[in-house]
Amino acid sequence: MGTTVDIARRNILPVDKKNAPVAADKKRETAGWESFLARISSGKTVLEYRANDTIFMQGQPAESVFFLGRGKVKLAVTSFEGKEAIVATMGSGELFGEGCLAGQPLRMATAISVGDCTLTKVEKRTMVRMLHEGEGLAEMFVTYLLSRNIRYEADIVDQLFNSSEKRLARILLLLSHFGKESKTETVVPGINQEHLAQMVGTTRSRISAFMNKFRKLGFVDYNSREMTVHSGLRSVILND
Repeated sequence: MGTTVDIARRNILPVDKKNAPVAADKKRETAGWESFLARISSGKTVLEYRANDTIFMQGQPAESVFFLGRGKVKLAVTSFEGKEAIVATMGSGELFGEGCLAGQPLRMATAISVGDCTLTKVEKRTMVRMLHEGEGLAEMFVTYLLSRNIRYEADIVDQLFNSSEKRLARILLLLSHFGKESKTETVVPGINQEHLAQMVGTTRSRISAFMNKFRKLGFVDYNSREMTVHSGLRSVILND
């Protein structure tokens, strides 16, 4: 597995710190998707995956949308030179593969399960029909995509302007879905320091140094199986 190039960074946060989207809301609304999926009688398949199973590969035909009911999925892109980067990690209640609805003929990334996962695969034709016929579904779908785009914009700002240490802290908070009222959250197994290095855009040795620092400060606890994120890690992002 290759490494990614570290993007130029600065020690400032060019957005309002108090309102910066540093972590995903733990209390995601999934009931809407569940209600929608329950109304589909054909054109859907419930799938179970174990850790590190490939759901679809970059370059394969894009013909369906996936709803993640349980677990996590990482989306990875491989360059022509063989370098690989994790571009997103999806959690329970999220969807991916929706590019097919906008005319995307081929998958732009490879989707891989992180731990055990339960997915519902909805065929493109069925999804398009439901968006036209389902009452309130189109509005919910657009709202979800806009919210996710806001998060992706925050990711780009983070990558361009923040240090590797701050980027790592933010990613750990996102992976643990650390909410405003949370005290501790556990990151699911399957995310190792190599993965974190790709997501942050730095070397594994730097990730190891930052993780050791975070553990000594009491911000995280981890072993070979799991990692727990504590509220103190937010201070890495909020302080210059």
